[in-house]
Amino acid sequence: MKPPKNHQKQHQQIPKPKANKPIKEILWVSLVATCIKLLLIPAYHSTDFEVHRNWLAITHSLPLSQWYSDQTSPWTLDYPPFFAHFEHFLSFFASLVDPIMVHLHHGLNYKSLPTIYFQRLTVIISDFVLVFGIYRLTRNLGYKERVLIWVLVIFSPGLMIVDHLHFQYNGFLLGMLLISISALEEGNDLLGGFVFAILLCFKHLFAVAAPVYFVYLLRHYCRGGLIRGFGRLVIMGSAVVTVFAAAYGPFLYHGQIQQVFHRMFPFGRGLCHAYWAPNFWVFYIIFDKVLAFLLVKMGFNVQAPTASFTGGLVGDSTPFAVLPRITPMITFGFVLLAIAPCLIKAWREPQPRMITRWIAYAYTCGFMFGWHVHEKASLHFVIPLAIIALKSVEDAKHYFYLSIVSCYSLFPLLFEAQEYPIKVLLLLLHASLMWIGFSSHFATTARKTAESEQKRYDKTRFVIGWFGKLYLVGLLAVEIYGQLVHPILFTERLPFLPLMLISIYCAFGMMYSWMWQLRQIIKLH
Repeated sequence: MKPPKNHQKQHQQIPKPKANKPIKEILWVSLVATCIKLLLIPAYHSTDFEVHRNWLAITHSLPLSQWYSDQTSPWTLDYPPFFAHFEHFLSFFASLVDPIMVHLHHGLNYKSLPTIYFQRLTVIISDFVLVFGIYRLTRNLGYKERVLIWVLVIFSPGLMIVDHLHFQYNGFLLGMLLISISALEEGNDLLGGFVFAILLCFKHLFAVAAPVYFVYLLRHYCRGGLIRGFGRLVIMGSAVVTVFAAAYGPFLYHGQIQQVFHRMFPFGRGLCHAYWAPNFWVFYIIFDKVLAFLLVKMGFNVQAPTASFTGGLVGDSTPFAVLPRITPMITFGFVLLAIAPCLIKAWREPQPRMITRWIAYAYTCGFMFGWHVHEKASLHFVIPLAIIALKSVEDAKHYFYLSIVSCYSLFPLLFEAQEYPIKVLLLLLHASLMWIGFSSHFATTARKTAESEQKRYDKTRFVIGWFGKLYLVGLLAVEIYGQLVHPILFTERLPFLPLMLISIYCAFGMMYSWMWQLRQIIKLH
C-alpha cells in the first residue's frame, strides 16, 4: 500500500536557507576596490616611490650585512628587518620585470613604465592581507554589519590616498594589525601577541600600542595562578623572543645591530614632519611663534621665529624661540601619560571586547603627542575604529567625523592639480557611504528596540548634531579659502598659510577625537 499523501509530505525535506559565504562576499568587495586602485596607477606618486625602489635595489644588490649602512641614495633603509626581507623578496620579481629597477646606481630615480606598474601592483596585491584581516574580524557578524565595515576599511579614502597615490604599504601592515586584534578578540592571546611581534619587526612605529598589549596579555593570558601564569608568560615571552631573534639575529651576527637601530630611530629629525601632522604640537609651535613675534614687536631680544620646525632627513631639530625645547624623551613621557588610563583599565578589567578600542586609543595618543609624527599615522587608529563604529550610535558619529578629518588632513600630500578631483571624490564618496550605511543600520536598530518610545528612538538614530555640522562647514570654508580666496588675496605670497590652516583646523578635530575616546574608555566597562 502507498503511504498517505500527508505522510509523504511529512517526510519531504524542507529546503535549508542558503548559508552566507563571507569569503566570497568580501572577495567581490575587494575586487571592486582593486579595480579602482588599478585606475590610480598612472596618477601622481611621491618620493616614497623612489624610497621603496631604492630599498629593492639595496636588498637585491648588497649582502645583508650592508643593507643598513649603504648611503648611495639619501633614501636609506630605515624600516625593521622583516620589511627589508619583504623588499628583498619583491626584488627577485623586480629584476625579472626590469633589471635597472634593482641596480644600486643606474636605478636612482628610475621611473620606467614597468617599474611603475610593478611597484603599484605589489601594493595592490599585498592589500589582500588587509582583506583577510578585516574578514577574520567580522566573519561572525551579520551580513549588513560586516559588509558596511568592509566598505569602511577596504574603500578607506585615506588608504587610497596614502598607498595607491602617494605610495606606501600601509594596507599590508594594517592587515597584520587586524589579524592580531581578531585573535585577541577571539581569546587566542598567544596568536595575537605572536602576530603583533611580527608586525613590530615590519614597522616599529606600531610599537605605540605595545604597552597595551603587554598589560592586557599579562593580565588576560598569564592568569590562573602563579605556576600556570608563569608558564604562560614563558611561552609568550619565548614566542616574542623567537620573532625578534629571527629578525635581528643576523644583523647582530654581522655586527650591524647598532647601525640598524640608528637608522630606525633617527631622533635628529625635527619635532614635526615636513607637513605638520594635525596634533597637539601644532598648537605648541604656533603659540611659540606668536609669542616670539609679539615679543620682538615689543622690543625684547628674542630669536625671530623660523619658518619651520620640520626635518624630513636626519639633522638638527630647530629650537623654539620662547617656549621650552621639546625632546624625544618629553614626547615619550606625554604619550605614556596619555595612554595611562587605558593601561589602568586593561589591568583591572582585561576584556577581549575592549581590546580594539584600547589599541586604537593608544595609536591616537601616539599621533597626538609623539615625536616627528607623520600625518599618515592617523590610519593606525582610523582603521581599527571602523571595527567598533557599529557598536553604538555615538561610536558611529565619532567615526564619521574622525574619518573625514583624517582624510582631509591628507589632502596636502596630493598637491598637483590633476589629483584634486580624485581626492575630493574619494572623500565625498566615503562620506556618502557612511551616511547611508549608518543611517540605515541605526534606523533599523531603533525600530527594533524602541518602537513606540520616541525619546529612545531619537537617541539611537544616526543624526549629525550642531557641533558636527558647524565643524564640517568650517572644514569646507578652510578648503574654499585655500583653493579660491588665498590665491586672489596673496597670489604667490605666503604659500604655507593654507597648509597651516588645514593643519590647525584638523588638529582641533583630532584633539576632540582624542578626548572623546578617553571619555569612552573611562566610561565603558
